[in-house]
Amino acid sequence: MYTGIDYYDTESDLTADQKRIRDQVRAFVDREALPLVREHYRAGTFPVELVPRMAELGLLGAGLAGHGLPGMDSIAYGLAMQELERGDSGLRSFASVQGALVMYPILAFGSTAQQKRWLPLLASGRAIGCFALTEPGYGSDPGGMQTRAERDGDGYLLTGAKMWITNGTIADLALVWAKLDGTIRGFLVECGSPGYTSREITGKLSHRASDTAEITLDRVRVSRDGLLPGASGLKSVLDCLDQARYGIAWGVLGAAQACFAEVLEHAGRRQIFGRPLAARQLTQLKLAEMLTEITKGQLLTLQLARLRESGRLRPEQVSLAKRNNARMALEVARTARGMLGASGITDWHQTMRHLCNLETVDTYEGTYEVHTLVMGRDLTGIDAFS
Repeated sequence: MYTGIDYYDTESDLTADQKRIRDQVRAFVDREALPLVREHYRAGTFPVELVPRMAELGLLGAGLAGHGLPGMDSIAYGLAMQELERGDSGLRSFASVQGALVMYPILAFGSTAQQKRWLPLLASGRAIGCFALTEPGYGSDPGGMQTRAERDGDGYLLTGAKMWITNGTIADLALVWAKLDGTIRGFLVECGSPGYTSREITGKLSHRASDTAEITLDRVRVSRDGLLPGASGLKSVLDCLDQARYGIAWGVLGAAQACFAEVLEHAGRRQIFGRPLAARQLTQLKLAEMLTEITKGQLLTLQLARLRESGRLRPEQVSLAKRNNARMALEVARTARGMLGASGITDWHQTMRHLCNLETVDTYEGTYEVHTLVMGRDLTGIDAFS
């Protein structure tokens, strides 16, 4: 049974409830997810058979409260995302999209009727959601989106294309962002609607155990009840993304820890020139550096959680955490891959799968460079985006 990496004894400061939630998700990953992940990764499919169990564990909308939602505190939620990503980034991405990017905006910006209809379905896994924001020509610049909504009687017609949409081909509900009279608005679109099509993006060498789609909207009609009344402008979009980025900052720690634990065990048993690999100075240097960076990332997310719980969290602080931890985890995975030698390129080990996944995580929800400029603008007061 995996016991985690906790060099600074953060375990001692966790509540009984936080430990219970983490341990439940840890056991789920070990016993139910990991036995499936490698074959799904090879096949390029998401393990939808795990969704009901994820719902039972309260992992769908985990950090949200009200309407019967789990209402985990910020640390418990982060630890749950960490354990899911220790299994695979595709698992954490599914939970992040469902909770942070679909359920959160319905809770924050939706009408009472929208909340009553969709939140129970999404929390139970009876409905799957996707967040249709990114477009073929507008990834880091969502404000430039070309998807348009036009008024049509008592409803709206949506036209445009979305790209790199997680859960896109398995979703029942799409939260589509489109410009209405020049303002970005959010629309709840049922995926079986006429004119709505989704196609799987094939050829991925990363995030293979995750469903990724291209979505086309050809004058898709949405009733006026499908408009999220409280979502208006780019700020609403960024509020949703910050919810997801918070989960990513925690989640990637799980991937980094999985790589570290695997290579630490390998170094202890691998014999080279008559001694264990772990006896070599360069090996010990690499292990010490990896552990140091993981520990720094853990402490960063714990303080991030405290800020979130107290209502003091700023978007720029989330950017710092996502930027640092995603890149750190990627570097840990790269180092661990090299230490595993030739077999490190195979899926006999977890590390190469995590390494490939982290290339995606380092990119989505704001690239390293974008978050650098977010922080730079905060520090200097000068916007380098335009």
